[in-house]
Amino acid sequence: MPDERYMVANHRHRSPALKVASLLVTVVIVFGLGLAVGRGNIHINRLSYKATATPLNYSSLNQVYSILQSDFDGSLNTGKLIDGAKAGLVTATGDPYTIYFNPTDAKAFNNELAGSITGIGAELGSDVSGNIVIVSPLSGYPAQKAGLKSKDKLAAIDGTSTTGMSVDAAVTKIRGKAGTKVTLTIIRGEGNPFNVTITRQKITIPSVTWSESGSIGYMKISQFTADTASLAQKAANEFKSKGVKGVVLDLRGDPGGYLQAAQQVSSLWVSSGQTIVSERRGNTVIDTLYASGDSTLNGLPTVVLIDGGSASASEITAGALHDDIGAILVGQKSFGKGSVQEVRNLPDGSELKVTIARWYTPNGKNIDKQGITPSVVVAEPTAAQVSAGQDPQKDKAFQIVRSKL
Repeated sequence: MPDERYMVANHRHRSPALKVASLLVTVVIVFGLGLAVGRGNIHINRLSYKATATPLNYSSLNQVYSILQSDFDGSLNTGKLIDGAKAGLVTATGDPYTIYFNPTDAKAFNNELAGSITGIGAELGSDVSGNIVIVSPLSGYPAQKAGLKSKDKLAAIDGTSTTGMSVDAAVTKIRGKAGTKVTLTIIRGEGNPFNVTITRQKITIPSVTWSESGSIGYMKISQFTADTASLAQKAANEFKSKGVKGVVLDLRGDPGGYLQAAQQVSSLWVSSGQTIVSERRGNTVIDTLYASGDSTLNGLPTVVLIDGGSASASEITAGALHDDIGAILVGQKSFGKGSVQEVRNLPDGSELKVTIARWYTPNGKNIDKQGITPSVVVAEPTAAQVSAGQDPQKDKAFQIVRSKL
């Protein structure tokens, strides 16, 4: 999954597992679920691919292969060579969110979207300079416990430099059997590199948790997975039955996931028929997603918490609630994943995730590489505050909701 912590599915094809926003990897990572990891939106398109209208001239590629066959001192695996050629073709687009998955990686990618992964519990992505970065460490998992933070640069994995390495390759290298260790070389800000050794474990991502504090409901979404919409609806129903008068929606550290889940969660607040997100190719709108349902939480004062680990589907939700119902955003600027990817299944079991558009909030803003700046900026909790169980961002959100009751 993030670009990758990356995702959005074409809602015109109504497959249940259709839409994804943010292929983040969870090393998972969770990127684009990095979690691929990474970071916008992803369309999951299960249709067969269409042959290109303008075939490439493969003569020079065949020349290279011929030289390898005749002169290479070693054995050649034609399957790996073909996969490498496909991956190289995709990488040459220069878009970090357009990625080729061989059959093995495609299976792992889909497992990530289903919330089943083994790794360190962090979403990977890439910054504007092409560095591989931590989009968000997942709460309670090894990456967070080891002290990794959003925006940390990943300089090396087990001593291998990540220079020129794709997010997908980094995710694959970080993964491994539960109980084994991986050493990451981290650069934080302008500081010197330092090593962090982390023990891998099975990552079971809790999608939605909620509670009530007096007349205020608190809902935390850690990732937009297949069960997020149903769990969020359950939380909303509970809030309503208990007479909740205001809501704090916590999307901090949420790398994204299924776009359809973001649409359904937003619809808990946004009136049916209002725009949740639109997709544009150039200046042309190619798709628009609208709210549907009975808007269980509509009319309740709502504050949305975001930070640098909020990417893709979580940014779509935050943008929709801000633009459509005037929800107040609190925290730090979000990650900035504003592109749309479509996943195409290929005949051999491999998949291609390709950027097809940019997404825009209901008010027409694209946040790619810019993120969403909250109207109320609150510094991230310090290490001392975290150790003491303090959360000034969450406290501020509750304070604002209380002032509106």
